[in-house]
Amino acid sequence: MCTMIAEKTAVTGCGKGTPGWMQVNQVTVSYDHPSEMTLEHALNIDFVDSSQKLGPRIAVELTPESAKRLVELINTALGKGAVVDPAAFE
Repeated sequence: MCTMIAEKTAVTGCGKGTPGWMQVNQVTVSYDHPSEMTLEHALNIDFVDSSQKLGPRIAVELTPESAKRLVELINTALGKGAVVDPAAFE
């Protein structure tokens, strides 16, 4: 059964896919059927440049457990980065 769960937001960044590096300005995160993994449902993340109609994208499919660990790692890295003095790297 399709969950139809999908969240979309604007982002600012770059990603590397088959055509090389590309700008990404939108991400969609869904919990639904994966395209490649043999699971009933996965967390699917798609980074795109919304100005490129049906253009290149960077797609990731994760098990729910892996997605939760990724969220924890992102929050840990951001927390550590918030206390780093940027001048120390100049």
